[in-house]
Amino acid sequence: MNIEQMKTVLKEILTKTDLTPCVVGHRGVGKTAGIIQVCREIGHSYIPLRLGQMEVGDLVGIPYRDEETMYWSRPSWWPKESADPVVVHCDELNRAQQEDTLQAIFQFVEPPNEGQQRALHTHKLAPQHRVVVAINPPDGSYQVAPLDRALLDRMIVIQVETDAECWAQHANRENFDPQVRQFIAGNQQLLSTNSGNFDMRLEPSERAWEMVSKLKASCHFPKGLEMEVYSGIIGREAAVSFQHWCAEQHQRPLVADDILNHWADIAEQAEKQRDDIQAATMSDLITCLQLTPQLRGSQQDNLVSYIEILPRDMRFGLVKSLIRIPAIADILCQDKYDASILDAIRQISQDVA
Repeated sequence: MNIEQMKTVLKEILTKTDLTPCVVGHRGVGKTAGIIQVCREIGHSYIPLRLGQMEVGDLVGIPYRDEETMYWSRPSWWPKESADPVVVHCDELNRAQQEDTLQAIFQFVEPPNEGQQRALHTHKLAPQHRVVVAINPPDGSYQVAPLDRALLDRMIVIQVETDAECWAQHANRENFDPQVRQFIAGNQQLLSTNSGNFDMRLEPSERAWEMVSKLKASCHFPKGLEMEVYSGIIGREAAVSFQHWCAEQHQRPLVADDILNHWADIAEQAEKQRDDIQAATMSDLITCLQLTPQLRGSQQDNLVSYIEILPRDMRFGLVKSLIRIPAIADILCQDKYDASILDAIRQISQDVA
């Protein structure tokens, strides 16, 4: 993806989840500038850590003793508990010169477990703060250390590539020299000689699928970027398979069990079904209720919620069929459903008259 797309993805992740994005791109592509712009746009302060220049003590603090207990002083860069939201930018993660520095930061880039706070040794990061990582790709062009699978498994890898059109827009906004802009416009191949090969060795894991699940539940990425985001977690092959499976699921009609027992998960899909697919769902629902009309309280609410999202004509048609089932008619005639059902029943009465 290009820098503008990267910024869109970062905003979603940083404002709606506590996961850790890892921006991967060649030198000069705009990783740091893009991260700073995102911080400004979402109203977060920005703290950069250049890990290639840091030692373990810079991260975990200096030890001191208080009577019989050993403590570690809070590093000067560490955001305070009461501070406004901050993004800590762990830059040059794979340039950490000492192995123990990389091992120390490992814990910090890991998203917190449910109910826990992100931590670095004995220090706890307040929940309003976020962490983002940036690295150059380990493709042989840079003096960087390869990141092991366990570390990559804890981050969402966002791969950023050179894009001539995106650069041209940036150059125009920043009022770059006209001759430079005109030359690149006619010689886009000279904008950058960076290779697009990142080779991040990303593969599925239990933790990776949990991260995909969190993103599916919390974030809405523009069409075309969702695949790129998931590829940065579970790898391209698994992401393609998952997206194809999701597309097939959206094309099949929802069934009665979906409507009655899983409404919260499928409500958006139900509302977006084409009319022909919606008709198949309604048919299955009517058949199911004719055979088993007894519904629990939550199933009754789910049924009425489904009726509410239908187009007017389809809503009338479904209610007309359902009130022929005595047990379901009793449910629909409850006072609490008047706002949803009464209009349909009135229309049916007028049709009969």
